[in-house]
Amino acid sequence: MFVAKVTGSLVSTQKVESMVGFKLLVVEPYRIDPQQRQSLVTTGRTFIAVDTLGAGEGDYVLICQGSSARLTPETKNLPIDTIVIGIVDHVHVEHQCVYSRESNG
Repeated sequence: MFVAKVTGSLVSTQKVESMVGFKLLVVEPYRIDPQQRQSLVTTGRTFIAVDTLGAGEGDYVLICQGSSARLTPETKNLPIDTIVIGIVDHVHVEHQCVYSRESNG
């Protein structure tokens, strides 16, 4: 699993039939700032993720990739590689809150 920030959405009107109706989000994985360890910083990568939870732009989410992305009831046997499996409320590192949805919402 990874923490990622939703940076946008993607619309594809032509796609395989099994993917019709799925919301697609542009997500950017984040990690703990290696110097300060007081904030989340981007890894510089971007993925397209299937969202079944209703995440929106600016939300931090939990994502799974690879075969794990196809282990939910909604995505079983779908041709996907990344899925949103949770919307992050708080991230605490070394007894310090480095992200709070309430503060950033």
